[in-house]
Amino acid sequence: MARAFLIVLDSAGCGGAPDADAFFNGDLPDTGANTLGHIAEACASGRAEEGRSGPLSMPNLDALGLGAAIRLASGAAAPGLEAEPRGLWGVATEVSKGKDTPSGHWELAGVPVPWDWHYFPNTVPAFPQDLMGEVARLAGTGGTLGNCHASGVPIIEEHCAEHMRTGWPICYTSADSVFQIAAHEETFGLSRLLKLCEDIAPTLHAMKVGRVIARPFTGTCGNFRRTANRHDYAIAPPAPTLCDWLAGAGRKVYGIGKIGDIFSRRGISEVRKGNDLALFEHLMALSAEAEKGSLTFTNFVEFDTLYGHRRDVSGYARALEWFDRRAGEFLAALRPDDLAIFTADHGNDPTWAGSDHTRERVPVLGHGAGARAIGQVGFVDVAASIAEHLGVQSQGLGKSFL
Repeated sequence: MARAFLIVLDSAGCGGAPDADAFFNGDLPDTGANTLGHIAEACASGRAEEGRSGPLSMPNLDALGLGAAIRLASGAAAPGLEAEPRGLWGVATEVSKGKDTPSGHWELAGVPVPWDWHYFPNTVPAFPQDLMGEVARLAGTGGTLGNCHASGVPIIEEHCAEHMRTGWPICYTSADSVFQIAAHEETFGLSRLLKLCEDIAPTLHAMKVGRVIARPFTGTCGNFRRTANRHDYAIAPPAPTLCDWLAGAGRKVYGIGKIGDIFSRRGISEVRKGNDLALFEHLMALSAEAEKGSLTFTNFVEFDTLYGHRRDVSGYARALEWFDRRAGEFLAALRPDDLAIFTADHGNDPTWAGSDHTRERVPVLGHGAGARAIGQVGFVDVAASIAEHLGVQSQGLGKSFL
């Protein structure tokens, strides 16, 4: 019985979204954003030389059709990614009205988001007073810190000393539909932080806020580090997803990275976590261990969190080249009847203004389905195709491209 591997390079979009003009970074519409294409251009022109050098080198994914997908999505060339495709290749367009992690992953799993997400205003304060009062009550503290739009590292730097002194949780948001709480693993307590996020999540979900995110850190002020114990408490998908279809058919679904969080563990048989280096080791292990008929669903998040939001072009390029080297090992380990699909959930162009995600199409690259172009497809078609490969009835709107 065949197996399937769905691998999401978080934020590795390839431009060309037809509705990009309706999405913004500050006052700038996302029209023209192209995460992979602009990284390739920067590398070729010598503008991404920190820790690497020269044109972007991704021979394994380019052999499947990465460069061709970028050209199809955006009409732009991607210097260094010019191979003749030897895999299944195309691009997918999202219909959900969000450029965020849950929207992208749910739709890849067959379920577009039927509602508009709630976003907090970029004001100080950003959150309603009654919400902050409830957070303080649940935390057992006299108040909270933050209450604004912020990036994780700077806001911890700003409030670390007061947090350590008072124990008040640090609350912040971003351009995504998220409510984030940072706290020290030892002085505040990791289990206490996770319980706080779990307890406040229903209130946020009722507001159609997509995720409550626990952001633990350790160390001392001025020398702290965020840990891998992040946990996302996501609103549940509005309908059964690919994971549920497979679970209902008695199949195993392995969730690597934050997949379990994104899908509220629905339909997920086993979760494996860690940083991206550890996640690839999990993926390699499952290339040997995963049961017949199973899906291994993986999210590599650090392209987004470490490099896209921080607008670090060199760092993003280094991460892509590292991933491509490991992808060659992974592909060599697969069985003849395995299907592997590499894709993304949205864009996060590190050459763009602001620090938010960018609205883009995403590449769809397949190994194990022959060499062919599938053209422009929908996110939901990914789920339908995996279901067909595994011999399970699709319950979504998508059509298989296999």
